Amino acid sequence: MPVERFPVEASHILMFARSIGDPNPIYQSESYAAAAETGGIIAPPTFVQASAQFDENYRLRPKIGEPWMGSGKDATGIPPKEPGEDDDTPTGMGARGLHAEQHYEYHRHIRPGDVLNATVKPGETWEKQSKRAGLLKFSETVTEYRDQNGELVITARSVGVQTEKAVEG
Repeated sequence: MPVERFPVEASHILMFARSIGDPNPIYQSESYAAAAETGGIIAPPTFVQASAQFDENYRLRPKIGEPWMGSGKDATGIPPKEPGEDDDTPTGMGARGLHAEQHYEYHRHIRPGDVLNATVKPGETWEKQSKRAGLLKFSETVTEYRDQNGELVITARSVGVQTEKAVEG
């Protein structure tokens, strides 16, 4: 999810915290946050996931008037793609793929007024044999979020897994 410009506003932080059900006043109260160790409002730990909404080509973002790849089995009516088919479904996703892990390394807090950009690069790959699903192919994606000064703010590592065989319920 490469994002060239992700402006962070206090209202974004507030709405994200509400959407994940986190009532911590550090995300919404200027007076509380000013007196806290952080010295001001900060974003919740997984806030960078909201950057997907600033990427017009993000494959899970609904597009008005177009079918889109939602969650759930055939949730959108788009038939699942087989690995290697010519489409824009990344390896590790689709009919036999899933998001396996997410890791974050925090270099500093995200604050209102920051303007982030994200660069994505491939990480490690590995395989493991499974009795139910056959060969499991794991692939890591590393996303670096930098602020308006080019300083590294968060490093996110996402692991996807592609199964050799579909596994029923």
